[in-house]
Amino acid sequence: MRILVCTDGSEQSQKALETASLIAEGPNFNEVAIVHVDEGQPHHSFFPLGEGTITTDKEMEEFREWQKNYNEKRQKILSDALEIFEKKNITARTILKEGRAAEGILEAASEEGSAMIIIGSRGLSGLKKAFIGSVSNAVLQEAKNCSVVVVK
Repeated sequence: MRILVCTDGSEQSQKALETASLIAEGPNFNEVAIVHVDEGQPHHSFFPLGEGTITTDKEMEEFREWQKNYNEKRQKILSDALEIFEKKNITARTILKEGRAAEGILEAASEEGSAMIIIGSRGLSGLKKAFIGSVSNAVLQEAKNCSVVVVK
């Protein structure tokens, strides 16, 4: 059976990864996919007047550097997550999606034929007062044909 575990680099997603690695050690699970959904970052410092307002070579170079660092950060989230499974000799692979987090997670679960989705109770949104975050709640409500484990 297949597990899909979600990560955004937050403390809660770290707990979800650790829980997934424990479950994946069991005899019934043989495939793990780790998904990170990038919702995009604001480009305000590079496009203060809207898309396409970079006008100098220096601004373009700064934007390219920012973009490189941003892409490295996304890949680090996935490689750090993958390392948790590699240390336990559990075969896992990573998926990077772009768009709305809940939709990307549900899409990945459907594409992968996942029997279980494991997700942290809240991520990087900072809504600490909520018991369950909006992304995990949406996944919990909308997931079809698979179990959802929300890790607190």
